[in-house]
Amino acid sequence: MNKNLIIIVLMGVSGCGKTTIGKILSKEKNIPFFDADDYHPKENIKMMKEGKPLNDKNRLPWLIKINNLIKKNSQVSSCIIACSSLKKKYRSIIKKNITIPIHFIYLKGKKKIIYERLKKRKNHFMKKSLLNSQFKALEEPSNSLTIDVNKNPKKIISIIIKIIFF
Repeated sequence: MNKNLIIIVLMGVSGCGKTTIGKILSKEKNIPFFDADDYHPKENIKMMKEGKPLNDKNRLPWLIKINNLIKKNSQVSSCIIACSSLKKKYRSIIKKNITIPIHFIYLKGKKKIIYERLKKRKNHFMKKSLLNSQFKALEEPSNSLTIDVNKNPKKIISIIIKIIFF
């Protein structure tokens, strides 16, 4: 195993900028990027399209898929994952049996700002009406890099690079 490999998990509620930041950071550092939304079971996507919030039982198979994705990918390279990781137990599932460093980066924003972003977003299955349920489920991490989403993406990227990559 290469000791220089790392995993970055960009976390936070829907609309906080995980995918945007992940794609930019991936390009900047030449590290593969994966969006956890692409790994949701069809049933979960259907529920969210219908405006129904997911519960722990709905999320479990998805979180296990993300954990397996990290295990598989971390054999060969670092990676960046955009995954809400709203609860502490979700983060535990994601990092279970991962032997290289995982850095959870919490993209934190006020509900009003995130809601305005969601109103502008097109072609996404996550309904803006579910934002309240995401904030309700959110257990803010105490041991993660936390970055205010009001900063522009370039500033967020520079913070991540400075702190995670030195």
